[in-house]
Amino acid sequence: MSYSIAEAARRSGLSIDTLRYYERIKLLDPPARDAAGRRAYSDDDLGWLGFLTKLRTTGMPIKSMREYASLRRHGVASAGRRKALLVEQRRSVAERIAELQGCLDVLDYKIENYAQVERKVLGVEPGMEEISA
Repeated sequence: MSYSIAEAARRSGLSIDTLRYYERIKLLDPPARDAAGRRAYSDDDLGWLGFLTKLRTTGMPIKSMREYASLRRHGVASAGRRKALLVEQRRSVAERIAELQGCLDVLDYKIENYAQVERKVLGVEPGMEEISA
């Protein structure tokens, strides 16, 4: 199956400009071309774009993504280095999750504190707010 650049953009959730940019900086190999010379993206291209999107979502820098993409072109010989890049990114994501969990804990504490204040001010006993809702 092949997809036009517009369809690839729609399916990947990336803009046409981003697809061209990824190609220009060598994150994405140049896609095949159709008979008219237009880009024709494959299902494999879309799968790779999905993976790149996940890497960006994790906060992986473009420089590291470019290294990973370059290594990918070398096949299994580069598996160790690619794994190392992913292990490092996983560590970074785990740290960020822990940081966000701490933020969530603070928010939960503050929300519960305000709920207690409201109950005092309104004279509502714990559990009563559910009954009146």
